[in-house]
Amino acid sequence: MNSFKNILLINFGGIGDEILFMPVIQSLKKNYPNSKITLCLEGRSKAFISLTNLIDDFFCIDIKTKNKYIEMLKLYFKALFGKYDLVISSGANPLISFLLFFTGIKTKIGYKTSALSKKLLTYAVELNKNQYASNMYFDLVKPIVNSGFEYPQIITEEVQRHENTVIIHPGVSKISVSKGIIKIFGADKWAQLIKKLLQNGKKVYLAGGPDDEQCILKILEELKNVDLTNFVDMYGKTKNIYDLAKLIKSAQVLICSDSAPMHIGVATDTKTIAIFGPTDEKKLLPVSDKFIAVKNNANCRPCLWDKRQTTCDELKCLNIDLDKITESI
Repeated sequence: MNSFKNILLINFGGIGDEILFMPVIQSLKKNYPNSKITLCLEGRSKAFISLTNLIDDFFCIDIKTKNKYIEMLKLYFKALFGKYDLVISSGANPLISFLLFFTGIKTKIGYKTSALSKKLLTYAVELNKNQYASNMYFDLVKPIVNSGFEYPQIITEEVQRHENTVIIHPGVSKISVSKGIIKIFGADKWAQLIKKLLQNGKKVYLAGGPDDEQCILKILEELKNVDLTNFVDMYGKTKNIYDLAKLIKSAQVLICSDSAPMHIGVATDTKTIAIFGPTDEKKLLPVSDKFIAVKNNANCRPCLWDKRQTTCDELKCLNIDLDKITESI
């Protein structure tokens, strides 16, 4: 087996996608502990770097902008002159293999999505999307590592886990909403859930980022006549993704939507109850009693990505009984 010293990893997507990609990074560092690992990711996800100590360097390529061809050219030259001896790309576009081939990097790994990729890549790996996404990514390193799959692991300072505490993170990114992708129910239902939890004696923390401001304000308005002795408003108090990871790690339970905080919950080994509407929980949550998908039995779900690119107007899949969530705790 080769001893790779300078490794380039290419993984585009949001912060959740980078967390799902972590088993690749973990296995490479375990098998090649003296290697330098550089991660190429989108600018919107660079905060991910604060969640791990396994990345030695990184650079950002924003392929989803109107200047995507210039950005791809920038990636090509970064790879060409970076003196890498291994490159692994999670991209499914057949042109990725073409780009990697002309970088001159000796060992090139990607998905076998065309006859071209099979010919140009050193290892062309079968793309199996019908599994937990981290396992899908981990397939890329199977040809060059001896270790088995491990869940994503976020590195934070040690924090004490507090019993009987529940973190509510109600939001999803504005990018999803702008694309017509609705994956979670409204603020009124979140407020009802918080009331139920408080009535059951739980200490509830409400967290969210800048994208969640409108939802958070509506929730707080709904709670204004409720006894909030055991309620803590953490909105705006977590200044970055690292602070949010520490907060999640300190709780007994995280309740959230299918979003980046869900992946943080998994990667901090926090009991996570995730609400799933149109997306497929089998691809986004590992099989474990600790990570629970709450969903209804609408026969039209899951539909997002496999059947359609935006959510429908009816959203029957988000008609979820709140008692199912509290019972999961």
